[in-house]
Amino acid sequence: MPADPAADAPGPAPGPAGPAPGPAGPAPDFAAGPSRAVPARTPVVDARTPAVEVRRSARRSRTVSARREGDRVVVFLPARMSAEEEEHWVAAMLERLAAREKRRPAGDDALARRAEELSGRYLAGRARPLSVRWVTNQTTRWGSCTPAEGTVRLSHRLQGMPEYVVDYVLLHELAHLLVPGHGPRFWELLEAYPLTERARGYLEGVVAAAGLPHLPDPCGQEAPPTGLRGPGDGD
Repeated sequence: MPADPAADAPGPAPGPAGPAPGPAGPAPDFAAGPSRAVPARTPVVDARTPAVEVRRSARRSRTVSARREGDRVVVFLPARMSAEEEEHWVAAMLERLAAREKRRPAGDDALARRAEELSGRYLAGRARPLSVRWVTNQTTRWGSCTPAEGTVRLSHRLQGMPEYVVDYVLLHELAHLLVPGHGPRFWELLEAYPLTERARGYLEGVVAAAGLPHLPDPCGQEAPPTGLRGPGDGD
């Protein structure tokens, strides 16, 4: 399994005779090299935390970093760091790594699971895409669906938007697996989702704030006026 990019932090700056006491001393970071001279060890951690391996390096004098390698977190420390400093920085880097991963957008697997949940809740489980994933090549639409192939694609620009907005766009594309066009039958399917108009309003606000061309519908096509379920443009 490929390792995640390291979470880095400035570590304590050693004085002439050894490391300065406490986790202080900001310094610029540099790439972590392989550990030398000091063997790696795995500290005892709380059962709720991931397995942690500490690697000390004589080449690393002023920085601390951490990254995931398989099922464990590896924390890189200067070789001369004290046991007290090690305890502090291991805890700090675990917290920093967890916070960064929490902010990271959900991947394709999570998106596919969400699509299954939305289909079951609002479409009686009838929409069953063969593939659901994020893409970066959609600049004029929020999402797309290819019914013949059973694929659903969502623009990466949705990442970071409120969950109900992403859900609306995802549900919109799932509905296209059942009804390709934007006619009355299509909009009747979306009536089950209670936040449709709110989500559309949010997207219209994003478009207006960015000065982009009008993009009222996830597929980049005109939708019926707010509150109506009349015929729309076909696909």
